[in-house]
Amino acid sequence: MALLKVKFNQKKRVKLAQGLWLMNWFSVFAGILVFSMGLFLKIELRKRSEVMDNSESHFVPNSLILMGILSCAFNGFAGKICYDSLDPAKFARWKPLLKPYLALCFFFNILIFFVALICFLMRGSLDSTLAQGLKNGMKFYRDTDTPGRCFMKKTIDMLQIEFKCCGNNGFKDWFEIQWISNRYLDFSSKEVKDRIKSNVDGRYLVDGVPFSCCNPSSPRPCIQYQVTNNSAHYSYDYQTEELNLWRRGCREALLHYYSSMMSSMGAVVLLVWLFEMSVMVGLRLLHTSLESITNPEDPECESEGWILENSLKDTFKSALENLKKIGKFNQVEADAEGAGGEEGGKTPAIATVS
Repeated sequence: MALLKVKFNQKKRVKLAQGLWLMNWFSVFAGILVFSMGLFLKIELRKRSEVMDNSESHFVPNSLILMGILSCAFNGFAGKICYDSLDPAKFARWKPLLKPYLALCFFFNILIFFVALICFLMRGSLDSTLAQGLKNGMKFYRDTDTPGRCFMKKTIDMLQIEFKCCGNNGFKDWFEIQWISNRYLDFSSKEVKDRIKSNVDGRYLVDGVPFSCCNPSSPRPCIQYQVTNNSAHYSYDYQTEELNLWRRGCREALLHYYSSMMSSMGAVVLLVWLFEMSVMVGLRLLHTSLESITNPEDPECESEGWILENSLKDTFKSALENLKKIGKFNQVEADAEGAGGEEGGKTPAIATVS
């Protein structure tokens, strides 16, 4: 028994073809939207590629760009088929291509669904990428005279100002690295010498943060040095909520920014997938309804369209049987080759005896 069998007359077939033609062009615009989202995400990731540890995060935008291009191509082609199906003479040339095309559409829709899931599941990979990338970026903050790293200070400062964040996980991350360049240190000063000697790695560590960590909304002037020294400032306690530095780490801020963006894009891609599935189902009904016309000379006659020629259970069984046949065929070929090899090995032995 066929799955989702529907009866069609000429009027219904024409309406289905016209509706599918319109839906395919909507899908082309949806493909352009997916392509644009991927391009936008790629640009946003490239803006902050200096604070990302690897290029794995570009898998999502690259996938969206590819799916957008393929969607435009597939649906543009399907629109042409639907348009030509109104004329039996024009439709005849597409008949041999429809089954392979529908099979490609099926795999294409699986890929779209996979990309939508990746948009939702990329948060973990992005988290580790940002954590390591920000850690490395903060280490190079002081290298303003080193070629290839001189831009890092500006990048980190702009990042902290734009996203209202400080450090990797918080402002205390700056206490663990030397973020002040040696060119701005007075090595004849006792304080500088003592701080360098007190550190095993010979770094100048302070309980201070860059100016970009300061919250401009705070009524108090920014306290960016001696942050943990309450006695160094009047009426000050760094453990209270009145601390005028951004408390949120940049990893959390960037992760929230990119994951919310990817989740929104994933929701859009899921909607596109549902739309593409409905187009594929409609195209299959149109294909089978046109193929099942009993009298091609009478276009007004009734016909039947279906999704699967047999039920799901029977279709699954036939697919398994076909796979088994392919496996047996390969096994027979391998046995034949082995037998041929054995005969070839015995022939020289017979020749030697004679």
